[in-house]
Amino acid sequence: MDIFNSLINFFQTGGVFMYPILFVLGLGTAIALERYIVISKSQLSMRRTWGRLLPLLESHDYKGAMQQMKGSRSQLSIVLTYGFNRLSTAQRRDDIEAAMEEGMMEVMPPLEARTHYLATFANIATLLGLLGTIIGLIEAFTAVANADPAEKADLLSASISVAMNTTAFGLIAAIPLLLMHTVIQTKTSKLVDALEMAAVKCLNIVTLKKKASA
Repeated sequence: MDIFNSLINFFQTGGVFMYPILFVLGLGTAIALERYIVISKSQLSMRRTWGRLLPLLESHDYKGAMQQMKGSRSQLSIVLTYGFNRLSTAQRRDDIEAAMEEGMMEVMPPLEARTHYLATFANIATLLGLLGTIIGLIEAFTAVANADPAEKADLLSASISVAMNTTAFGLIAAIPLLLMHTVIQTKTSKLVDALEMAAVKCLNIVTLKKKASA
């Protein structure tokens, strides 16, 4: 209970800039949770799709593979569908690869959406904390200038302590936001790498079959 009361007192004495910092922290946390859920679901969907497609590809059942991909909206299905649509008319491996790259360009923006805001919000929280401290110090020195000389030292130290609360809270908000940004970015990179690896494996299987039948 004492810790809770201390946190409330810390927030209340920090001044008006504590509220925008809290808003930035809340908004950043909501974005991080949404991105984490989306990326986690995409990773699971990709693994399931690849698990169903790989046996069909290895047995060269391309019609069955196309049916599987039509029934799925996973990022992997989208990428491979671009390649399979080019398969009948492509003369070279590069043509199929270019089609899959086009599919990657379609699925990448939704995967990376809003992640960059987390780093921006971390910077904003830090800057809001510094701005709140500077304004608090200006008000403190202004108040001290008109205070009784005997009370100036105590009043100044108390005012500076309160003004520094916004910097502390800005850093408290910024550090988790940066950590969340790193985690989400790492998960996204792993998903993109897995998509590219699956696309290359599929391309190798398809092109080897074309060479064998040529």
